[in-house]
Amino acid sequence: MTSPTVGAPGSPRRYLHSLWLLSARDLKVRYATSALGYLWSVLDPLVMSAIYWFVFTQIFNRGVGEDPYIVFLITALLPWVWFNAAMSDFTRAFNKDSRLVRSTAIPRSIWVNRIVLSKGIEFLCSIPVLVVFALFTGAPVGWGLLWFPAAVLLQLLLLVGLGLIIAPLCVLWTDLERTTRLVLRALFYASPIIYGVKDLPAGFSDIAVFNPLAGIFTMYRVGFFPDQWETSAVVGSVVVTLLILAVGVLTFRRLEPAVLKEL
Repeated sequence: MTSPTVGAPGSPRRYLHSLWLLSARDLKVRYATSALGYLWSVLDPLVMSAIYWFVFTQIFNRGVGEDPYIVFLITALLPWVWFNAAMSDFTRAFNKDSRLVRSTAIPRSIWVNRIVLSKGIEFLCSIPVLVVFALFTGAPVGWGLLWFPAAVLLQLLLLVGLGLIIAPLCVLWTDLERTTRLVLRALFYASPIIYGVKDLPAGFSDIAVFNPLAGIFTMYRVGFFPDQWETSAVVGSVVVTLLILAVGVLTFRRLEPAVLKEL
């Protein structure tokens, strides 16, 4: 019996099964030698939130965001950690398992999607931190919380599109790995994390429409801070994300033969 190929009956199931196995492997490897295990998923955003909360509420007179500010921070920092971790891993997606990438019969986009999925699972496991702080600080919860799943889906599509672009390019041009790290540092401050889209001056808010993270973080926040809703940012995020996804699919198809040759 021949193994199923792309488009053959049963191949989507095989792909999803392999995707889950690879993602589960990534999570097991990540936490196998860690005494704290799951806590590492929340310590990074928690420490970052505590630092920015202290700086902007105890040292400086904060003029951005909303109260409770710690919840305002966490609603964007948790998805940012997912985004940042996935983007960093994309740069090594193929080189890390080059032998398997060359020999597998499964569509090689799986090496991008398993990063998105494993980091996404870590993100979902960190949500209880947001719940605890929301309850502790008495943050109001509204119907805008229904936008939360839409934000997760949109971020997932954005990461898949970016991964399909970055992963093959980093095989062909290794300097892009360092470039990606520099871009991520700048993008942290260029995205509405320690501030909201509403806090931006008119000129900058127009530019923010082209940053897909602006609308995504807005959707994460609106359940607790309805005044943060910005239609133009959300619409811009949807359009830019779908465009990046389309470009990612086309780029990956074109570069895949060159990547396999390079590996």
